[in-house]
Amino acid sequence: MKKGNTCVGLDVHKKDIAVAMLVPGSSGAVEWRVANEAAAVRRLAKKLGREARGEVVCAYEAGACGYALQRQLQGHGIVCQVVAPSLIPRKPGVHIKTDRRDAKKLAEMLRAGLLTEVHPPTPEEEAIRDLCRCREDARHDVLRARHRLLKMLLRQGVVFTEGRHWTHRHRAWLRSLSFEHEASQAVFVDYLLTVEMMEERKRGLEEKLLEFAQAEPYAERVGWLRCFRGIDTITAITLLAELHDFRRFTAPRQLMAYLGLVPREHSSGDSTWRGGLTKAGNSHARRLLVEAAWHYRLRPAVGTQLRLRRQGQPPHIIALADRAQLRLHRRWTRLALGRGKPSPKATVAVARELVGFVWAALFLYPEERKIAAAR
Repeated sequence: MKKGNTCVGLDVHKKDIAVAMLVPGSSGAVEWRVANEAAAVRRLAKKLGREARGEVVCAYEAGACGYALQRQLQGHGIVCQVVAPSLIPRKPGVHIKTDRRDAKKLAEMLRAGLLTEVHPPTPEEEAIRDLCRCREDARHDVLRARHRLLKMLLRQGVVFTEGRHWTHRHRAWLRSLSFEHEASQAVFVDYLLTVEMMEERKRGLEEKLLEFAQAEPYAERVGWLRCFRGIDTITAITLLAELHDFRRFTAPRQLMAYLGLVPREHSSGDSTWRGGLTKAGNSHARRLLVEAAWHYRLRPAVGTQLRLRRQGQPPHIIALADRAQLRLHRRWTRLALGRGKPSPKATVAVARELVGFVWAALFLYPEERKIAAAR
């Protein structure tokens, strides 16, 4: 942070905002509260511009309030940062926490340059990301509804033994069931109807995602990612939506760390300790990449569906995806079969290397390199 700038810490809540302003040359922070409303934020921006010295820089923690306040302040000409809460330094001996103290602490750390800014998405990118997460919520709802139905049948001693669940045969069997007691029949009908409703909701969201995946600015990059084994349209557009501006990761290790796929480390002097994954950053994208990595335990091959997905795609992207199949399968085999590592642990290691191939496909494409160089 440049000297001479006015630093403002904001502790943001749904109803109000605690403000702490540090003006260069002043003895302490100026503190007050404002309502979290558009008109009040506009008056706040005018007050900051009137009473501050130098450039005004605000900061608040990322949270449930999203990026709305940042966009409002920037619309009024005020620089505003949204910072990562988990990376804010904390004193272990402090046991008093109030909104006023939090706002003052943010202002002081902003002036000291100790805050880590998160990369905010554009409103369009955030809308696509919300759609992807809505589909993820619908997927969880389908799973819960199915579990409720199956457990209800299990309590009644009714078990399907003619194959896998949720196939056409299983669904026909479900529709043929009836119960002696009227109450049990009502519960069964309600659970079955809930499953069908949740599945229809999930299908509708997936259809909407497929529409956006076939349009710009996602169509080209979705096509590149679909060349990889284990990554189809829904996974591809979700990865792009969760990572949004991919050019901010100038090296694959940065992306691996952002996704929490690197081990913890505590080293001092001659001792080195590495533990489990940090699991920091974006959990949605991490889960998708681990799911895709399970496909690489199988022998490298290009099946019918993968061949269709690769039609019309750049040859160097297809070559990169083929190299990924060969390397990642060898990696999984060496870890799981050669060293005896548990399959989940080997798969996570493969997912970390898959991140490098995904980064190469999206960042090393000539047009992406030109844009990155211009930035």
